[in-house]
Amino acid sequence: MTEKILILDFDSQYTQLIARRVRELNVYWEILPYNKIPEHFDDLKGVILSDSPSSVHDDDKPVVDIEQLRHLQLLG
Repeated sequence: MTEKILILDFDSQYTQLIARRVRELNVYWEILPYNKIPEHFDDLKGVILSDSPSSVHDDDKPVVDIEQLRHLQLLG
């Protein structure tokens, strides 16, 4: 079984760079939009949140459900 990393993209300019670095470590990765978290993700070893610096200070910044991520990690 292959270990997998889930990269949640919050419209960051660095998401592809992060994915490339993970791939260079011979780890399978998958990029998904922050609002499309799957209910199940086999062999999940970690989650990377890729956010843009400007959105951190925005009043309408995107928010991810941490409990949903915890549930994913328990299943993985």
